[in-house]
Amino acid sequence: MDLLHRPVLLEETIAGLQVRSGGVYLDATVGLGGHCEAILRTEQTRVVALDQDSAALELARERLAAYADRIRFVHINFAEFAPQGEDFDGIVADLGVSSMQLDNPDRGFSWRFEAPLDMRMNEQAVGETAADLINTSSATELSDLFWRYGEERFSRRIARRIVERRPLRTTTELASVVASAVPGRQSIHPATRVFQALRIAVNDELVALDAFLTHSPDWLRPNGRIAIISFHSLEDRPVKHRWRADPRLEVLTRKPISASEAEVRANPRARSARLRIARRLSPSEESQP
Repeated sequence: MDLLHRPVLLEETIAGLQVRSGGVYLDATVGLGGHCEAILRTEQTRVVALDQDSAALELARERLAAYADRIRFVHINFAEFAPQGEDFDGIVADLGVSSMQLDNPDRGFSWRFEAPLDMRMNEQAVGETAADLINTSSATELSDLFWRYGEERFSRRIARRIVERRPLRTTTELASVVASAVPGRQSIHPATRVFQALRIAVNDELVALDAFLTHSPDWLRPNGRIAIISFHSLEDRPVKHRWRADPRLEVLTRKPISASEAEVRANPRARSARLRIARRLSPSEESQP
């Protein structure tokens, strides 16, 4: 499990949250439990751990079994969470797809493995899969999706080629079609941004993030802190702008915190990680002009 999961910006996140003995924390995206475990190492802390991926939740439950009396697991998307009379000293959210999901050939998140085009983070959810979107959307709809959620500059060419070649059922079929539509050599695989866009659309990730940014400050105790790790600008920009405009919060990171060179060498996926931290103002601070 440790090989599958290296929590990014771990020390910076725990330091930013100012985790304290006896504190109560919300891990809104527990994944395999790396950040959660670090919080629980501080004595008498308690954690509510959320995840919409039931497989990740079960693995986190196994990893954190030693802390079973101080952790409560909830299978839910953080956008739908409603605290049961609880408030928190700190909240952490690690956005996007996890290493476990990317590296599991059966989930369909990666162009590297042949798998059905699914991409639902909650496998039990009823809703459109990536295959549904690819095979039923118009070229214009696909082009808009790839540009909006993937910032893919060849979105129109790719969308037209997909419509010509569909139906497409597997990740490798889609990756091959996308590669055939993209001219020249690319610094990343030509399908990378298309897969990102489809994953975001299938899981309504930006809608969920908007709901989380709206409600999560109300879950914090005065002076409680929230830490959000994002991996691309579509996630980072809303966090940055919503927090700056939120009268409940003081932004503590003027610029996002990035992974050190040493961490990137050990875990290349940390290269694009960005950490932002904010503090919930006290009622007296909120009332000040």
